[in-house]
Amino acid sequence: MAEPKFKLCLLIDDNFIDNFVTRKILETSNFAEQIVVIQSAPEAIAQIQAKKIQPDVIFLDIRMPFMDGFEFLKEFDMLHLDDNKKIKIFMLSSSLDPVDFKLSNENKYITQFIHKPLTHKVLESIIL
Repeated sequence: MAEPKFKLCLLIDDNFIDNFVTRKILETSNFAEQIVVIQSAPEAIAQIQAKKIQPDVIFLDIRMPFMDGFEFLKEFDMLHLDDNKKIKIFMLSSSLDPVDFKLSNENKYITQFIHKPLTHKVLESIIL
């Protein structure tokens, strides 16, 4: 099996089942050395800001209570981290709203919009 592509992968999604499936896909693909799942965007911001976690890749859901994916990105931008532009962020969502897709494509931090569920095939295409 190949070496993991990333050190720390952060999965931000409030849905337990989606997290379970996505985590299994990431683990069986040897995607990252460590996979951290956080079920709320405010908690993820707090962990990143406190430097408790330093992800190099993030899978971010759009529709979440308290703070959605786009609000997370605004807060993330205000952290002014030295390496926040180096962090690859993939919007991982079941949203079919063209506005969500457009906003994702226009955001400087979003590498790619991916429709749920994450699959091995999609994961392979983003690793290459």
